[in-house]
Formats: sequence, structure tokens, C-alpha cells
Amino acid sequence: MATARQCRDGPAPTQRIDDASPVVLVGLMGAGKSCVGRRLAAVLEWPFVDADDEIVKAAGLSIADIFELYGEAAFRDCERKVMARLLEGPPCVLAAGGGAFMDPGTRALIREHAVSVWLRADLEILVSRTVGRPHRPLLNTGDPRAILKKLMDERYPIYAEADVTVQTGAESADHTVRRVLDALTDRLGPDSAYGSLQ
Repeated sequence: MATARQCRDGPAPTQRIDDASPVVLVGLMGAGKSCVGRRLAAVLEWPFVDADDEIVKAAGLSIADIFELYGEAAFRDCERKVMARLLEGPPCVLAAGGGAFMDPGTRALIREHAVSVWLRADLEILVSRTVGRPHRPLLNTGDPRAILKKLMDERYPIYAEADVTVQTGAESADHTVRRVLDALTDRLGPDSAYGSLQ
């Protein structure tokens, strides 16, 4: 099992939700969390952080290896600890793994210390962005369309609990970033940091 050193807890976050809170992007693989996240971070002049990359660094193992060696429960525990550490740091744009928001503990951390944005995509968009990509091993275990549809059915009702929902599609990532900023401004007001970028 991953040790406490590998997945250390950070101090308890104390930040209230405002325009200096981290922005956490949630959604299925292929929704655009990394691409949109990097561009959103550039606009906000904040760092972009991929939670899965941080988990790999903390554990010293690939995500596939964590699952294989220790199981999903150990992975989710490590993920929760890494997310807590990231959320107590300075503002950033954080791309959460597809299953992170499904974990009640991680979801509670995000809800308390960040603004969550669900990048919602239709099945056809997800299929076109993920099928045949070598870094999507979950889709290599069967029919990718059926797997994605099953994940949508399981996860979309939970993703809908995010603070903000932005529908993504065939438009450019820059267009999606603009829609995310509009949604954040609507949530936090025109005097927020997001409103000043309008």
C-alpha cells in the first residue's frame, strides 16, 4: 500500500470560496480537462496542475501500477490526500481525474475549498476524442462506446453536483475557456477576478 510519505496529508485547507479559490475541472476522459485547463490557467495567470500527474509523483508509481498492486481503495485514498494538499495551496486550475469527483471524500474537499466546473460532453464527442488513444487503457478493455456510455450513466448524475456546468463540443478550447469564464463570473459576480477578464 502507498505509504503516508508517498501520499502525505497537507494541513487542513481553510480557504473560503471566492475568486481566489482553486478551479477544479471535473468530467470524463475526453471532456477537455487538460486542454481547457491549461488555457484557462494561462488566462488567469495561475499554475495548471493535473491531479493524476501529482498522484504519480507522490506515489512513485503509475496509476495503473497503483491499481494493480494496491487496488482502487488505496488509489482513492492517495488521490484524496493529494487533492487536499493541492487545494490548500495557492490558487490554481486543477484537472481532476475522471473518478475523483465520484469519491465522496474528495468531492467534499472540492466543494469546501474550490470552485468545481463540470466539462460536460456528449457521447459522440467523447468517442471522437478518446478512441484509439494509447493512454486510455480503460477503453482497451471492451467496446469504447459502450464503456463511455456506462461511465456517463454512472457519473453524470454526480458530476451534476459541480458548482458550474459547461457543455463542451466541437468548438475550440479557447471558446470553451470563454464559456467557463462566463459561468464563473455568473457564479461569483462581475467584480470577481473572472469578471475582470470579460
